[in-house]
Parts: sequence; C-alpha cells; structure tokens
Amino acid sequence: MNSSLLFSEKRITPENDIIEIKIWKVSKNENFKEGIKYSLVYIHKSKRIFGYDNERGKEHHEHRYDKEKKIKFTTWNELLIKFKNEVNKLRDELYGNKSKKY
Repeated sequence: MNSSLLFSEKRITPENDIIEIKIWKVSKNENFKEGIKYSLVYIHKSKRIFGYDNERGKEHHEHRYDKEKKIKFTTWNELLIKFKNEVNKLRDELYGNKSKKY
C-alpha cells in the first residue's frame, strides 16, 4: 500500500496524558474507500480512553474506554474538530474546567 503522511502531531499534556494524531493519504481500496487512513488517540495513565481510527477491516470507528462503535465519516477536517471537542470534554471530566484546552 502506497501511503504518505499528511499530518502528524503528538502532545504531552501538563498532566502527562498523550494526544496523538496521524493521518495518511493512501491508495483508495476496499479498506480505505476515501483514500485516507487515520489514528487519533487520547491516552490517560498509559491507557487509551478515547480515539478514532479506520484500521484495515474495521471501517471508521470510535474507541471510548473499552467500547468500540462505528462512526460516520465525512472529512478528516471534521473528524479533527470532533476529536478535539471530545478530548476537551474528557479533560474537563478528568481535571475540571481548569484543564488546558486542546
């Protein structure tokens, strides 16, 4: 599979959580119909508590703690906005409104 990295970012929060985003342009195929492969993850205390990805054979889906569910994908820009909003909500739950927004 030919791929090129479109976007990559990794942040360590003041609380030592990890927020990592990777988006690749790939050849369109049955696994990646839009020609995009992505992994967006929020890690708290060394455990993924939230994320989006479209791993081969699983289509677009969300991870929230130990649960997984399919999501509707429109564009990766919209997905980034949704991800950032969800991370901010989780950070508010974990650390209160004083947490630094993503």
